[in-house]
Amino acid sequence: MSTVPLTKRGAEILRQDLHRMKTKDRYEVIAAIAEARSHGDLSENAEYDAAKERQAFIEGKIAELESKLSSAQIIDPSTLDAEGRVVFGATVKLEDLESGQTVQYQIVGVDEADLKESKVSITSPIARALIGRVAGEVVEVQAPSGGREYEILEVLYI
Repeated sequence: MSTVPLTKRGAEILRQDLHRMKTKDRYEVIAAIAEARSHGDLSENAEYDAAKERQAFIEGKIAELESKLSSAQIIDPSTLDAEGRVVFGATVKLEDLESGQTVQYQIVGVDEADLKESKVSITSPIARALIGRVAGEVVEVQAPSGGREYEILEVLYI
């Protein structure tokens, strides 16, 4: 089994989701199944079918989260010393050379990626272009919208 890279924060979020599903969601769906059963004939009971589908989804998600956490390689960005290189968990300040706009991204695991929070997946085109680079370098990123050039302004391990 291969390891799943996660930041310390990302692993904590997955643990919280797993805990919620095991302690709350699982019991809510069991109660919904019991309620639907009390209505009689199960062969034509849409509530029962929906509750059973929800139960299957929750159990599948629990198994998926447990698997990811058991094979996780948890990385705390604040303890990294990559000598200024862009690595998993690093936060990178960039300048778009075409527009002059400054952006900042943290490189995280696939499950943690959220562009609204400026977190990009390690598998994204921009992260792949940045890995191993240092401040001052110019990188070309082949994005779906076309090629863009960025200058790395700063690499932070926060």
